[in-house]
Formats: sequence, structure tokens, C-alpha cells
Amino acid sequence: MTSDTPATPDGPASTSGVSRKTLLRAAVAAGAAVPLLATGSLALARDAARSSAGGTLPPTPFCDDGDDPTPDQMEGPYFRPNSPLRTDLVTPGTAGTRLTVSGYVFGRNCVPLPGVLVDFWQADHAGAYDMAGYAFRGHQFTDASGRFILRTIVPGLYPGRTRHIHVKAQAPGEPVLTTQLYFPGEPRNGTDALFDPALLMDVRSAGGGREATFDFVLDVDGAPGPDPTDPPTDPPSGTWAAGRPYAAGDRVTHGGRSYRCLQAHTSMAGWEPPHVPALWRPES
Repeated sequence: MTSDTPATPDGPASTSGVSRKTLLRAAVAAGAAVPLLATGSLALARDAARSSAGGTLPPTPFCDDGDDPTPDQMEGPYFRPNSPLRTDLVTPGTAGTRLTVSGYVFGRNCVPLPGVLVDFWQADHAGAYDMAGYAFRGHQFTDASGRFILRTIVPGLYPGRTRHIHVKAQAPGEPVLTTQLYFPGEPRNGTDALFDPALLMDVRSAGGGREATFDFVLDVDGAPGPDPTDPPTDPPSGTWAAGRPYAAGDRVTHGGRSYRCLQAHTSMAGWEPPHVPALWRPES
């Protein structure tokens, strides 16, 4: 699912059962004509909608209730746990074309999901993964509106694969989605056996870099969170507590079990160790 879908007089639903997002992805993957900016670069869906409507779009994200969950894909051999908590993977000396990826994480009922753990990893500009450190690796949590933003570079190519970015996403107490994001117009999209057009980002040129958008739909029902002023009715037992910073390797107890922290984070209600296997590993 991409971030903003062009509005048409027919409304958000297609009578044929095929969404406009699906048709747009297929057109981009096939190299068909798509809306262009005045500069000749690929227009995002939001730009096409603004142009066709002759005005500005509402500031809230667009989502079709009942969208299919984002497809999963293999993890691959280059994932490493314990990535740093950060949204910017670029340093002053980083080589490569700058890329900003942003979007939202929704439940399948179109409710934005705050506090979702989103972990990214990718190759550098030369197509190599850092297996000794954490270059081009980082995790973050979606904000109160369900939004994420990643500052990185366009990943390089390596044999057998098209250009892609790996992602893991996990809502509190829910299974982990492992998937990959792809770039439109890549020659290797047609030969990469893992490529899925449903995972194409909307990408456009922006200054000397690129901007991309993608919205994830997790296979969960989103719902407004509890009032943060309400005290918990059943406070967890043990040494784990909400609102504390934990580092990889820290050990806590909760509900009579011991857990080891896998990724540095600040704890929050709903992220108790039994509910987030991406953050805590049971030891007993």
C-alpha cells in the first residue's frame, strides 16, 4: 500500500475489485506511462491527486478500509539484531544518493498504529552489507499518528537481486512482519524472483536526492490506545517497568520469567517482555 492514493469521481473503491493502487503499481512495474512532474521525474500519488483535483489534499493520510495486509518476504542472510535506535542512517561522509522514506503503519481496519517497532537494514551504495557493525541499520517506533521517517541512501545492487530495503514491523503484542521495499523502474525488477509489485514504493527526485513513500498495513485491528492518565488495572510484576531505557543485553524479570533485551529502546505500556519478542528473549 502506498501513502496517498489519487482520488477520483468514482470514490475510493473500484467496482471491478481491483484497487487503483494495484493498477498504479502494475503500471510502474511494467514501465507504462505514469504522471510526471514538470521536471520530468515520477510524480507521487499525492502529486497526481493534487494535480487532477486542482487543489491541495487534506493533511491526513489516505487509507482504504479493508486493505490487504502488506505481503511478507524472506528475511535473507544479512539481518542483525540489536540495531541502533535512530531514524537517520547517513553520516557526513556517507557515499550514495540521499533517500528519505516516509509513511504510516495502519491496521487492516485503516486505524493508524502508534508505537510500532520498525527495523530497517540495507546494502550500502556498493551493494555490501555491514556484518561487523551497524552501518545502514536502525530501528524506530511510529509516532502518535502512526508515522515513520527514514533518512538513508539508495541501496546499491549486488548479484541476483534488484534494488531493495529490508524491513521488520511489529505492533505491540503482535507477530512480526518481515518484508522488503522496492524501487519502480529498476531493470532487475523483472528478473528478481523475490520482487513483488505490491511492495513498490512511490519514488521521485527531490533536489539532489530522492523521496519515497510507503504505507504498511499490518494484519491486526487497530484501536485507540487507553487514556495514558488511567492507572493500569493489573500492573506487571518483576523488575521490568514502563518508561525506562533498556540497552541490548539488559536482563529483567516479568511475570515470574527472566528476559534478555535484544534491542535498545525505551519501554512503554503494552510492550511488556512477553508481548514483544523482537525486543525481549525469554531465558527461563
